[in-house]
Amino acid sequence: MDGDIVLRPIKLRDQKAWREVNRRNRDWLRPWEATIPPPTPSGPITHRPTYRQMVRHLRSEANAGRMLPFVIEYQGRLVGQLTVAGITWGSMCSGHVGYWVDEAVAGRGVVPTAVAMAVDHCFRTVGLHRIEVCIRPENMPSRRVVEKLGFREEGLRPRYLHIDGAWRDHLVFALTAEEVPDGLLARWHRARSQERSGRELPGHERHNRGIAHGPGN
Repeated sequence: MDGDIVLRPIKLRDQKAWREVNRRNRDWLRPWEATIPPPTPSGPITHRPTYRQMVRHLRSEANAGRMLPFVIEYQGRLVGQLTVAGITWGSMCSGHVGYWVDEAVAGRGVVPTAVAMAVDHCFRTVGLHRIEVCIRPENMPSRRVVEKLGFREEGLRPRYLHIDGAWRDHLVFALTAEEVPDGLLARWHRARSQERSGRELPGHERHNRGIAHGPGN
């Protein structure tokens, strides 16, 4: 929890609130959502899962140590979803973050705060070393999130994911635990405080001000 913003595990009983927010934001989210490519010799198109099927899959992956599925709450209301997926252990200790948020709360710092809390949890509690966020170049609201948080841009992955009906390029942004020794949430709070006071941001934080994933800033 950070003020009005809460990041917690997704639950089956969130179905009504999750479906209402997702339905109301269909047009807002569709350009950034993963889709299933056309049938190939290896098998047919997979239909979109129900909410219960999705949560059971997320829980199964979480129990296997491959995923951390959360919902985002703002002022006591469910407003989005954040998932740390593709968790790899061994010599890599890495994962990647994806998220979406209700258009009605975009621009209030909800997503950067939620991402910062998730990254701190991954580094300090779970024991991961590296977190990636992969974003379509056109998704400027999502790019602003990682830029505000000081993620490094590492390059382009051509035709990386099937999004909104086609294979789409994605920019890669990343952080390692050594880059945020005091925690990402603390760095985000400092950046917001300095911005509000009109002071210049120091070092890499100044450089990174101005992140498939849903929009939000």
